[in-house]
Amino acid sequence: MIARRDFITLLGGAAAWPVTAAAQQPASAVVGYLYLGSPEPIEKQVAAFRRGLSETGFIEGRNLTIEYRWAHNDRSRLSDLAADLVRRQVAVIATPASYDTALAAKAATSTIPIVFSGAADPVAVGLVQSLTRPGGNVTGLSSMNQELLSKRFELLHELVPNATRLAILGGTLDEATIANARAAALAVGGSVEFVNASTNREIEAAFAILRQRQIDALVLGAAPLIIGRRVQLATLAVHYKLPAIYGARENVEAGGLVSYGTNLTDQVRQVGIYTGRILKGEKRPICRSCAQPHSNSSSICRQRGSSALKCRRRCSPLPTR
Repeated sequence: MIARRDFITLLGGAAAWPVTAAAQQPASAVVGYLYLGSPEPIEKQVAAFRRGLSETGFIEGRNLTIEYRWAHNDRSRLSDLAADLVRRQVAVIATPASYDTALAAKAATSTIPIVFSGAADPVAVGLVQSLTRPGGNVTGLSSMNQELLSKRFELLHELVPNATRLAILGGTLDEATIANARAAALAVGGSVEFVNASTNREIEAAFAILRQRQIDALVLGAAPLIIGRRVQLATLAVHYKLPAIYGARENVEAGGLVSYGTNLTDQVRQVGIYTGRILKGEKRPICRSCAQPHSNSSSICRQRGSSALKCRRRCSPLPTR
């Protein structure tokens, strides 16, 4: 099997955060939580965000208020939701698991600190100026998506070696991700197509398209829609007899075949920690451009059927610096 490594890059902020974050702590801090999906499928992640905040001394209902805003997988709502948090004068806006939410928050304010997490290159999408010097009011965590995506193709090839017509199902991808996906597919002797599914209603239609194009196997990421509709996706994959690899273990727990990616729950906990550090007035969060070990990352594969193959692999942590 493939050697397992996940990477998280912690991004440092500007030399000094805006005064809204560096001022003295109020009796009860108020932070915003902006999410592209719905609350029900990510209860564990929300709890992890609270846990990260509590590790820095902030407990919801005691000295912290969290203003939650949910877009329910409707990107057109993000601008209004972000603007509402700005009007609420929150001290920090947390935008975990989606760069769309972070970009919406960035467009809404240049003064309130924004803490994001995501998978693609935040520089390529225009979120930060560079990994080591993000600039402005944005900082956060980025997993090395390009390596994770390549490993998903490799692992899927190991499980289904005869699959050559591959597809990625999801929303709009940046050019770097598209190029990496094509290279990864070519490396395993296949080709890749891209099928868009950005809303709940588009998922079933997408699987019909996959059948028409005679796709052999499917690669998915860990976007809010993919996690939120994990039962539907697992059911459709079985119905269409389409092997699929996902970016989150939650999809495997819902009946998917295999997942390979960052532990999203722990990543959101780290967003909570970063948010708490900013609330405490930290003007210069630690800037680390080196790869960070993600000790709780895991790859899970589960194949149902007569063979009843089950396996779980833990990553080997990188040496810390």
